[in-house]
Formats: sequence, structure tokens, C-alpha cells
Amino acid sequence: MTSLPTSESDIAHLAPLVTRTVALSPEDGTALLGLLPATSPRDALSWVRRGEGLVGWGRAASVTTHGAARFEELESWWRDVSSSAVVRDEVDLPGTGPVAFGAISYAADSPSGATLVVPSVVVGRRGDQWWVTTTSPDALPGSADPVAHDDVASPGEVAFADGSLSPTEWAGAVAEAVSRIQAGALDKVVLARDLDVQTSAPIDVRWLLGRLAENYESTWVFAVDGLVGATPEMLVRREKGLVTSRVLAGTIQRTGDDEHDLALAGSLARSSKDLEEHEYAVRSVADALAPHCSSMNVPEAPFVLHLSNVMHLATDVAGVLTDETSSLALAASLHPSAAVCGTPTPVADALISELEHMDRGRYAGPVGWMDARGDGEWGIALRSGSIHHDDAQRMTLYAGCGIVAGSVPEAEVAESDAKLIPMRDALTARP
Repeated sequence: MTSLPTSESDIAHLAPLVTRTVALSPEDGTALLGLLPATSPRDALSWVRRGEGLVGWGRAASVTTHGAARFEELESWWRDVSSSAVVRDEVDLPGTGPVAFGAISYAADSPSGATLVVPSVVVGRRGDQWWVTTTSPDALPGSADPVAHDDVASPGEVAFADGSLSPTEWAGAVAEAVSRIQAGALDKVVLARDLDVQTSAPIDVRWLLGRLAENYESTWVFAVDGLVGATPEMLVRREKGLVTSRVLAGTIQRTGDDEHDLALAGSLARSSKDLEEHEYAVRSVADALAPHCSSMNVPEAPFVLHLSNVMHLATDVAGVLTDETSSLALAASLHPSAAVCGTPTPVADALISELEHMDRGRYAGPVGWMDARGDGEWGIALRSGSIHHDDAQRMTLYAGCGIVAGSVPEAEVAESDAKLIPMRDALTARP
């Protein structure tokens, strides 16, 4: 196929991809993430939660698009690639057959753009069912016998430095945002900050994934094209006609004392500031999904989601799909939600550009996977960082906070520090 003007594709597709999925019977004790071989940061792929999901490596095909039409161009490319593929699928589950992993920039004008990667090898697990998918642009399907690897290397000494803004400068940006909100310019804005990382050895994606999975088992541990993290927020899942989305907004840091944390969870559930922030986020998701769904279920009140380092107000929104919209197109309709942008969206987005003084890259954008049926899972790239494509010893970490009229700048700095902990700890963990 001929690439669109704003896209970059690594193959011309003179011949269709050949894909084969077969059942796999790994040895007892095999861990999905442990099957990832040593590879470049860009070619290690993961979407794993509680030991289930998908990992992949190699590139049978990939594409990168830019600009306001980046979602649509990815969708068009994947439709062409998957529909022309020669497929033998002996398992027939969501995530089998041709699969593409994706990471999409938060902003349309970001140089990071949006990327889909079709791995040469994918290993999947759902409950007791395991499978391996091999994909090749050649006329003959590839083969793979995944084995566990124990050659994971630490990043060595790690140094952190302020990113675009120091904590004090970022607190000033929060104060300005609160002033605009109190003046009636908008209801909510999500402001993010970055942190620069320098390591003494190249960063092995598997090192980060293993420690994130160990410490944050209730999150989706992901890696796509050098973007690595552990997100607690499912932007959208599409599976056999059912659409679900988990909305998180409203956060409080845990203390490690169970009794105290229970009291904090109660205060979070009663906090007018956090409930207001959460309501905006839930409303934006429900409104975006409504045109595509029937029988929408939007709970009246959130629950408190307990993670290792923080607690969030959470709401699970669900609906029955009434059209053929793919999981990627649903993610496009949801992005950016109030959970990562604000309300009203155009005003909040403009304020983000004015106050953050950085390019978010693919932070806070959709990240996940999609199969040839259109089923898939797309999270929001939170609690994450991006390994530099031109230097595997450099990385940028990101964290953001929802700002409303009652926000206190110093408290928001502390919350952002708490949200940086997962990636900081993963980098500095000792062997």
C-alpha cells in the first residue's frame, strides 16, 4: 500500500502478512514477562496485568502517523494490513491472529506521533489458555518456541533532574490554573510535569516491566516503542460487543498503615474537591461512548481503588456496542478525556499548552493493542516514561494532577511526586 503523506511505514506491503496462532503449553512457573528476549527498547512490547495479557517482540510491520488525523490514518493502515493478511488461527480468542500494539501522542502536533507495531512474535495468556502468534511479511509463516530468559540487566546508577519546570515553578503553574478556574474560565485542567533520567547503563525494558508488575499487580504493565509504564486506567476495552472504560480521577497518597489508609479512603470518598474532579471525568467518558453504545451503565457513585502507593476514586462505565467501531476508534472518540485534559476540553487543552512548557509526547495518550476483529484494550499512558530513541541511557518520566477550584499547589506537587514513585522505584531497584 502507499502510505499517507503524514505517515511513515516500514514496509511496502507488496505481499500480505502471514500470521499463524497456535496453542502453547508452557512449563509450570513460566511468567509471561519472563519470555521477552533481549531486544531494543523500541521492540519490546507488553500489555500484562496479573500475569495475563500479551507480550511481543520483533517487527513484522509498523507505521507512524502525525497530526490531527493520526488516529484515522492508523485505523486505515491496520484495516488494510489485517484484512489482507493470510491468517491461520487455531485458538480464536481476542488477541489471537494479527495483533498490533500501539502508542499515540497526547497532542496532535507532538513530534512523537502515533505508532502501531505488528510484532514478529506474540505470546498471550488468558486464564489457563496460552498461545503464540508468529507473523512474517514472507510467503511462509515464522515459527517460535518461546523460552524464559534470565539475562535482564539493571540500569546501573540512576540520576534524576528537573525537567521543563522545577517543583516550585510547577506549583506556580498550578496556582495560575486555580486562579483561571476560580475566575470562571474553565472547570478543570490536568497539569503534568516531567523528570529527566540519566543511567550509567542502557535501560533494559524488561527490568522496568518486571519491577512494575511485581509492585503494581492491579495495573496494566505496558511497553510500546520505548514508552514504558504501569497504568491503572483502562481508557476503553472492546470485546465481543461489550465496551468498558475505567475512569480514575481524585487521588490521595497512601501511608502504609492499613488503619490510617482506610480512614484516608473514607475522606477521599467524601471529598467535594475530588468528587467534583471525578464527576467531570466520568461525564466526559459517558458522553463520548453514548453514540456508539446502548444499555449504558454509569454508576451513581465511585468506589475507591487501592494501589500500592496511592488511592483513586474510580468508576467503571459499560455499554453494548451498536456499530462496528473498533477499539482504536473508540479510544480516539474518548481522547482526551477530562481525566487527562480537563473541562471544557478546548479551554483546558489551550491552558495545558500555555502552562506546562513541555511536550507530553505519548504520556497521557492511548496505549494498548488491537486485533483484526477490532477488539482490543487501550489504557491511558500514566505512571510512565519514555526511553529516548537515540540514547538508551536517557529517559523522561511524567506525572499529572487534576486541578479544580479547591486545589492547593503544594498538595498537587506532593501528589505528582507520589505518582512518579512507581517509575523511580522501578529504575532504582537493586538486583
